[in-house]
Amino acid sequence: MNIIEILHLIHEFKEYDENETEIDTVRALDDVTLSIEEGSFVTILGHNGSGKSTLAKHVNALLLPTGGTVLLCGEDTLKTKELWQLRKNAGMVFQNPDNQIIAGIVEEDVAFGPENLGVPTAELEKRVENALERVGMAAFRMNSPNRLSGGQKQRIAIAGMLAMKPKCILMDEPTAMLDPVGRREVIETVHELNRQEGITIVLITHYMEEAVDADRVIVMDGGKLVMDGTPREVFSRVEELRECRMTVPQVTELSWELKKEGVDLPDGILTIGELVEELEKVRRSSVWN
Repeated sequence: MNIIEILHLIHEFKEYDENETEIDTVRALDDVTLSIEEGSFVTILGHNGSGKSTLAKHVNALLLPTGGTVLLCGEDTLKTKELWQLRKNAGMVFQNPDNQIIAGIVEEDVAFGPENLGVPTAELEKRVENALERVGMAAFRMNSPNRLSGGQKQRIAIAGMLAMKPKCILMDEPTAMLDPVGRREVIETVHELNRQEGITIVLITHYMEEAVDADRVIVMDGGKLVMDGTPREVFSRVEELRECRMTVPQVTELSWELKKEGVDLPDGILTIGELVEELEKVRRSSVWN
């Protein structure tokens, strides 16, 4: 079952001069069609200005189409009169967790969303406790968010989404402001949520390594969907990705360079373990030959 259906989506922004006179129309999304299966983990890649963040904001109706259709759980974002109800199905985690954390105590911040949805007190307490446990932050429930690391703050932002029980979580470059440890903590957390809770994850990132373990990778360029496939399928297309001003995971690029130099390696190697295994096969083959 598809939780998200996007059909021929177009989104245009108006540009104005200092006198507020319209001077241009910019097409940020140009005839994008895709569907996302419920329970899947999808990564959207693209350079700055490719349209990936604009696409994500259409899923939970932060933006509405100029043309085309966006369906979330079967509901048309343009036709529904209950946008707040629609948005309950798709939570959004932004790049800077400080933009989402508003309370002075961790558990109060996690409770803020479901409390505004009218969740009864007894149920609210259970949701907050469960959400904090799911992201590994239960021990910090009485702490001030100001005393947490960037990775911990982002996990609190994710917990706030979980407490509202969305079917899908959209993450717009959630690790861009974090150090390597924080990035790893957040990515491990969302993968665990996807596996254990069955929550659909749509991760927007410019870190290629974060896409390696996704079920599916979508590449945006110039407002268009230009690639769509498994990580191995997409990262095998090194030259095409470079034309889109993008890179591939470091180990994939190393493997590609070795293959160009004549080493018999398969396309789309994604991990160091895979590369070591394939190089060992090459070594054994050369010994026997």
